[in-house]
Order: sequence, then C-alpha cells, then structure tokens
Amino acid sequence: MPRRPRALPHALLMPPHALPARPRPRVLLRALLAPRHLRALLRALLAPRQLRALLHALLALPLALVGLVLVLAGLLVGGALSVTALGPWLIAATLRGACGLAAVQRALARALLGVEVEAPPASPAAPGPFGWRRAVLADRAGRRAVGWTLAAPVLAAPGPVAVLVGYAYGVLYLLHPFLRHLNHRTVRAPDGSEQHISVEWFGAPMDSWPRWPAVVAVGVLLLALAPRLVRLAMRPYVTVLRALLGPGAADLRIQALEETRAQAVEDAAATLRRIERDLHDGTQVRLVGLGMHLTMIRELVAGGAEREQVLAVVEAAQSHAKQAVADLRGLVKGIHPPVLDQGLAAALANLAADSPLEVAVRVAVGPRPSPAIEAIAYFCTAELLANCAKHSGSDTVDVQVDGSQGALTLVVRDDGRGGAVVGAGSGLTGLLGRIRAVDGTLECDSPAGGPTVVRIVLPYL
Repeated sequence: MPRRPRALPHALLMPPHALPARPRPRVLLRALLAPRHLRALLRALLAPRQLRALLHALLALPLALVGLVLVLAGLLVGGALSVTALGPWLIAATLRGACGLAAVQRALARALLGVEVEAPPASPAAPGPFGWRRAVLADRAGRRAVGWTLAAPVLAAPGPVAVLVGYAYGVLYLLHPFLRHLNHRTVRAPDGSEQHISVEWFGAPMDSWPRWPAVVAVGVLLLALAPRLVRLAMRPYVTVLRALLGPGAADLRIQALEETRAQAVEDAAATLRRIERDLHDGTQVRLVGLGMHLTMIRELVAGGAEREQVLAVVEAAQSHAKQAVADLRGLVKGIHPPVLDQGLAAALANLAADSPLEVAVRVAVGPRPSPAIEAIAYFCTAELLANCAKHSGSDTVDVQVDGSQGALTLVVRDDGRGGAVVGAGSGLTGLLGRIRAVDGTLECDSPAGGPTVVRIVLPYL
C-alpha cells in the first residue's frame, strides 16, 4: 500500500506576511523593565536602611583589617620586648587600643545598623600608672576586644562579597543590553568570522536572542535580593560583635545585682518614710486626741460635771482609741499582712473578697515558700487587682498560682481593654523592681482590646 505523503507544517503553508513576527529586543526589554516594577525596585534599593547596611558592609572590612594590623603589630612587638620594662607597657597600650577600636565598631554598628551594643564595664584601676597598667592587663574586656580584632576580618569578608554579587553584578546584568557593545571580548571562529562575547555562562554566550533577556532577568533578581544577601552575609559579624564587644554574662549579672540592690535600698527607704508619715499623720494625731480627751475627762470629773457631759467626752476618747488601733492595724498590714500567716491561698482569697471585681483564685502550692516570696506574691497580686479595677474595664479577673519546678508562678488575667505596658505609669514598674530584687521575672502580654496577662515567676526559696 503506497505511503501517503507527510503533510507540511502549518507555518510553512502560511504566506510570509502572515507569519508571527519575532519579538523585538527593545520591546522585550521594555516589558521586563516596566516602570512600576523599576520604581518599586529602586525604592527598595535606595531606602535609607538599605543604604546604611550597604555602607556598613563596605566599611567593616577595611576597619577590621586596619585593626588587625595594628593589634598584631603591638602584641608581637610587646611580646618580643616582654623581657624588658617596655614590653608590658606596650602590651597594655595595645589592649587599650583594641578597646578603642571596639568602641569604633560599636558606634558604627549603632549608627548604620541600629544595633545597640552596650560597652562592657571598665575594671577599676588603682591610683598611679602601675595601677592603670595592672587594671588594663587584667581587664577581660581588653582580651575580648583583641579576640574580636583577630576574628573581625574573617567575619566582615562576606559583606563585600555580597555587595559585589548582589549590587555590582545585578547592575551589570541589568544594563547588559546597553553595555555589551562596550564591554566584550572578540572570539574568532574557525571559519574566520569574529564574534563579540560580553557574557558567557557555562560556555554558552548570552549576548544573542533569546538568551540575553535571561541575563537581564538575573540582574533584576540579584538587585531585588541584594539587601537580604547583605544582611545574611553580615549576620555572623553582628552576632559575634554583640557577644565579644558587649558585656559578658558575668558583667550583666553584676549589673543586675547592683541595680536590684539599689532598688531594694530605695524600697526600704521609701517604706520607712511611708511608715513615719502614716504614724505622724494618722496614729500620732489619734493618740494626741485621746490624751486630750482623757485630760478633759479628769477635769470634768474633778469639777463635778454632769454624767451626760462626761459620757460624751468618754465616747469621743473611745472613738480616737478605736481609730488609732485601726490605723496601727492598717500599718501592720502594709508591712506584713497577718493573713499571710495562714498561707498564701488564704491571703489571696482575702484579697479576692475585698476586691470590687469578681476574682477567681486557684492556688496549687506544695511546700510553702519563704515568707519573703509569699509577701512579694501577695503584694504583686494586690497591685495587679488594683490596676484591673482602675484601668482594665474588666468585670472578672483570674488569678492562678503554681509552685513547681523550683519556682512560684503567678498569672493574673483579665478580659479588659488591654494596652498595659511596663514603665507606662501602670504600677508595673514598681512591681518589676520588687520582683528583680529576688531574681524574679515579669512578663506582660496586653494587646489592644485585651486580654491582659501578667506572668510573674519568683524563685522558690
């Protein structure tokens, strides 16, 4: 059976004027670089934050190299002269210079990246030049600054590489259709013809259609990812900078202890002032009035006054005595509530009964904590309930206390309007100072619209 001839492709049967036209390079380039896309890309690249990060990536490596050369030279020369009297002085000066370079790096990170790295506390120096040298040589901050100086060039090197890949190659690839006529190399083919090659990937020239739009697309992609590449490249640099040039764990611990000690001293002084004021303005006045009324009673009895007149003065004296006793009870309750002697659960139940809100209290405590921890938990709960009644707008409050895993956890939750912030005059700042005095922690989660959850963790002393 004879074979039928193969039908010709449809495109070959069409007249030349009806064939689809090949896209023009200029039209395709205009489509890739649409004005709205280009404007968005430029806004992202020229944002102040991105420009500061770019500048930091370019400056960090030169500064690190300069610091490395200076510190290494100082340490080597000082070590070589350590057998002489000049060596220790040169080493001390090098350590102090490393601390100065560290201060420059911290300032640069703060100005360009917005990274706050607190300077480590300086070691106290004895008077005299030898005391200064001894303090510098023993200072941990100087040794950590030297370690940072040695590691900084390695950590800063990825930054310029990311700038080169993201920004430089991105711009070159983006402008490839215009630059390929200026930046190229000439290759002679075996048949004697010449070919200009500007970009070559994996042995394939990318200057001809339809390959060069891929170069432009890669350029746009690199520019879009350039800020993120720079941030990722400099992340180890920033992490180690915080670890070595900031205060260490021991320094932070000492600073926290100093702050809590100062806060405890201020709280004790404030408590004494409050007690003195309450005694002076309350109990003392009541007792003076009681003494005056007793004097009047003696004079009335001695003068043979009528029974009704004497009884009226006796009732007034009795009233002053009752008010003085009430004032003293309130004063004692502010120092150490007697209800705490019955346990934390009974004390919190008493607070809930006295609160104008509907308070649900759940206490799950095994062995009783120390009286100081119970008192802090009691006063924190009292302050939080008072804040809820004044500011939250909630009708119900949930108080939960759990004593386990070596900690006493107090959680107070209300369904009010939220917006509570530590340090905003809500009373939480005073609680934080009281809690930190015993190495406790306070967390406040209070989004707008509520609910507000305050979580206090105290050591189970």
